[in-house]
Amino acid sequence: MKKLFTTILILCFSGLPVLHAQQVRISKSLKQAIDAAISQSTDLTNHYLETDKMELERKSVLSKYIPTVSANAMYGYFNNTLSLDIPTLTLPLTGINLFSGDQKFENNGNLLLGGVTAKAILFSGGQILNGAKALDAKKKGTDLMAEPKKDAIIKDVINSFDQIRLLNEAKKLIDESEVRLKKETERVEKAIANGLAIPYDRDKIKLAMLELSSKRFEIEGKHKVLYQKISMVTHYNEAQIDSVVYDLEPIVLTDGLNTENRSELKALAQFKNAYEYALKKEKGSLLPNLGAFGNYSYASVFDAKSSFSGPITGNNYKMKLNSATLSPSFVVGVALKWDIFSGFERKHKIDEAKINIRQIENQISDSKEKMQLQLQNNNVQYETLLKQIEVADQREKIAKNNLNMAQKQYSAGLINVTERLTAETDIYQVSLNKITNIVEQRKMAIETLSSTGNLQNAIQVK
Repeated sequence: MKKLFTTILILCFSGLPVLHAQQVRISKSLKQAIDAAISQSTDLTNHYLETDKMELERKSVLSKYIPTVSANAMYGYFNNTLSLDIPTLTLPLTGINLFSGDQKFENNGNLLLGGVTAKAILFSGGQILNGAKALDAKKKGTDLMAEPKKDAIIKDVINSFDQIRLLNEAKKLIDESEVRLKKETERVEKAIANGLAIPYDRDKIKLAMLELSSKRFEIEGKHKVLYQKISMVTHYNEAQIDSVVYDLEPIVLTDGLNTENRSELKALAQFKNAYEYALKKEKGSLLPNLGAFGNYSYASVFDAKSSFSGPITGNNYKMKLNSATLSPSFVVGVALKWDIFSGFERKHKIDEAKINIRQIENQISDSKEKMQLQLQNNNVQYETLLKQIEVADQREKIAKNNLNMAQKQYSAGLINVTERLTAETDIYQVSLNKITNIVEQRKMAIETLSSTGNLQNAIQVK
């Protein structure tokens, strides 16, 4: 029983590092640089502004349910001539003809109209609601598409700072080589003075030091470019960039990685929902629309005049109207509109919506396969680089040992200067290769995490 309990404890504690290894532990200063880059990203800002526009569009669609109220007013002056031609009437006793020919009425006056009208949609066949839901799903999908952009910023910032550390380590290796070669130069100078060495050895060492100087200039140029790049992304100055400190260590991931949490897949699922709601919206156009309306109006004719000729005497008569007012006038009711046949336009839109759904389903299926393949490829490269770091570490140990031996053998005159400088070149290349492998391994580990959709959740501050 005691052995069993001990075994369980060992298994539990041995499993803790594996659980912890899934996290990418970074320094607080590096996390602040990443946050600064994300907040300063114009691309991300414009992306979120685009989603804000979608939200406004959704609200605009839903606002069609809100009653609209409009007011109108009109004043006008009218002046017209009314001509009447009615059948002639003959009086029986006198034989006088009445209404013979055209009768003309000259009219003019003032007209004033005003009113308030309210309208509201009661039923739209689900077009408004489903249209708003489609826009909401589209907005959610677009929001999710911002996550890969954040991942790209995170990867770029971390890799840029890793490259700075790589260059710093390269400069350190150059400094160490220069210190050793200066000592060799001093020793050779003394040997030449005593006739124990030839100037050729000194020139070879000098040539090696010039090559180191050339590498230093190259590193300094790359260093400036990286600082400019980071400054552009984070808006950091040189002092702030230098304040970002952390150890350059390999990133170890656990097994069982998958693509289920990819934001792109979640976004495609939301886009599919949007197309499904769009299909429901188009089907809703087959149903009638029902609305309600109400109107309050005022109408008035004032200071109106009319003149005409009498039918018997032929005298000119004039009439005057001070005012005639119709107020208040109320109209309340409901209206029904049903497009029974629209020339197959609605059918074509419904068919188009169905095709959109089929396309997005094919895209989801294809994306899942490609993302899984990408994850497998990244994971293989990650594991390869992890093994290469182990090999590079062993090579560095051997190179350091060879360098120590070469220094002693050269001092004892057992090897020539070329062999001594070869050992110096080897230690520089092997050590730099180890650091380069670490940087590439970190880059691929982060890339692998990004291909699972868990990069942002995995990053933790130490």
